Amino acid sequence: MSGALLDLAYLTSSVLFILCLRGLSSPEAGRRGIFLGELGMFIAVVATVLQQQIVTYEWIIAGLILGGGIGTAISLRIPMTKMPERIALSHAFGGLATALVGIAEYHKHFGTSHVEAMGRVTMGALGFEVFFGSLTFTGSLMAFGKLQGLITGAPITFRGLNVMNIGLFAGCAGLIAYNVAFPGQVHALFYALPVVGLLIGVTGVLPIGGADMPVVISLMNSYAGLAASATGFALGHNVLIITGALDGSSGLLLSLLMSKAMNRSFTNVLFGAFGTGDSGGAAAAKDPGKSYNEATVEDAAAVLQASQSVIVVPGYGMAVSQAQHAVRDLAAVLQKRGVEVKYAIHPVAGRMPGHMNVLLAEANVPYDELFDLDMINDDFARTDAVIIVGANDVVNPAAKKDTRSPIYGMPVFNVELSRSVIVLKRSMNAGFSGVENELFFLPNTMMVLGDAKKTLLSLQAAMKGSH
Repeated sequence: MSGALLDLAYLTSSVLFILCLRGLSSPEAGRRGIFLGELGMFIAVVATVLQQQIVTYEWIIAGLILGGGIGTAISLRIPMTKMPERIALSHAFGGLATALVGIAEYHKHFGTSHVEAMGRVTMGALGFEVFFGSLTFTGSLMAFGKLQGLITGAPITFRGLNVMNIGLFAGCAGLIAYNVAFPGQVHALFYALPVVGLLIGVTGVLPIGGADMPVVISLMNSYAGLAASATGFALGHNVLIITGALDGSSGLLLSLLMSKAMNRSFTNVLFGAFGTGDSGGAAAAKDPGKSYNEATVEDAAAVLQASQSVIVVPGYGMAVSQAQHAVRDLAAVLQKRGVEVKYAIHPVAGRMPGHMNVLLAEANVPYDELFDLDMINDDFARTDAVIIVGANDVVNPAAKKDTRSPIYGMPVFNVELSRSVIVLKRSMNAGFSGVENELFFLPNTMMVLGDAKKTLLSLQAAMKGSH
């Protein structure tokens, strides 16, 4: 492939990637955006493998078969409810790939008998690449472990941890600077970069609570993009520079927006050690000063039968019980009775950005029934009933009035203003952040305890039987 044709292919791919991000900004255009991104990646891959610099295709074909097979198997076996874990693993693989490419490129220039000079800009890009690639690998694995429950979701901290992490970052900056100033002089100082990066990935994510994993996943996406962009500078590939920059900047912007959605500073998310991730908090029933209204499925069905407007607030509990289809089916039953049904989607509900949107889209819930916090919060005061499916912190009134609460200032739904609130929850234990929810003790709230999916199916049967 000629240089001009290659540049044209890369330019086309870059434009398609930008259009992909544009399409992903709204649910209606999301499918088209994904298709454009896939098309751009296909063009970029084909153009790359047709370059004259490629001597043999055996390893490329082997990689395509092996990687494609693993990716297909994972996609077919992992349910939509496990997308956060799936994405964390993808970031880990991406980070590892970029780090290995950087190490291989350094070895090519300085680790063989055919020593070749390397420019300082290239050396800096390689150092940046292997450091952030390694950090992304272990950091994403730690996020996967917390989401999967293999590692406790509680913040794991010790005295001086933040100082140590900052010191390691500063040390890596010094290592990169030395390698730029004296390329290839001390090989051990280059190979120390991925080692320290692997360590920071562990020590940097361990102190972050499970409630902040959505921000961590987005941040790891940003790191992977920055590492890929650095790879592009090191290898002289424009498409890697552009796509990596798009990935890195969009991931960082999303992390900042999610922090804003929780009314917390970005540094507080990284160093605040908030969110216990402990579902074994003290049960509210054991508190003699508080009582809650435990209701039956029949009680909840009676409330819904008398309602003309209903808002569904999904949360991580819906993902755990895989109840998105049951939610849609109950909404369909209500709509047949003439009830207006809306879905309230909080930006940090679930365990990854857009988690609830993905699950509801899989259940074929119409996009025009999904509403963000700013669009629907005023509607709760005019709503007959709210069904909360496994959501917790995003409906906690303490965030608005209790200055002592760790989640004070976080924008939450005004669900307590509706006429009736039906909470579907496994137990009265604290949520992922470990903060007790005042909503559960209000007089207009009824707690229907048990598996959300089974409860929704029972509600659906009760509603049909009363029709």
